[in-house]
Amino acid sequence: MDLYKILLSAHKGFAYLELALTSLFIIALLTVMFGYSGKVNKFLKKITLFTMIFFHVQFLIGIVMLIMNFTKGLDMGSVMKNADLRFQYVEHPFSMLIAAVLMTIINKKVKSNDTISLGIVIMGLIAVGLFAFAFPWTRVFGA
Repeated sequence: MDLYKILLSAHKGFAYLELALTSLFIIALLTVMFGYSGKVNKFLKKITLFTMIFFHVQFLIGIVMLIMNFTKGLDMGSVMKNADLRFQYVEHPFSMLIAAVLMTIINKKVKSNDTISLGIVIMGLIAVGLFAFAFPWTRVFGA
């Protein structure tokens, strides 16, 4: 088994875990936001940290896979003409990069603040929205 297939299996396997963590993050974020006090609890801090860590792990594995594909001779002209290739090599990585950066900012804000603000919730929803947009649903779950 070559390195690319190992990385692809890891990237696909972590995707299931990332879906679960992102779902828990949204539930915890909305529970704290709509709770009576709005105070950040331990669960939100931990789930935000783990979600951020797995976003970064997924992104690093994906970048290594992307570099391996482009070193095999894939050219951007053919990638941009094909919608499936454009999603896989352009839209997916950049959306996930922005989502990972937003999750890093959210983690920092959740760690340093005692209460949650509407800005943190909006950033969280944008990060999850980008994640949902860029997630290759048909590749992971098969269709």
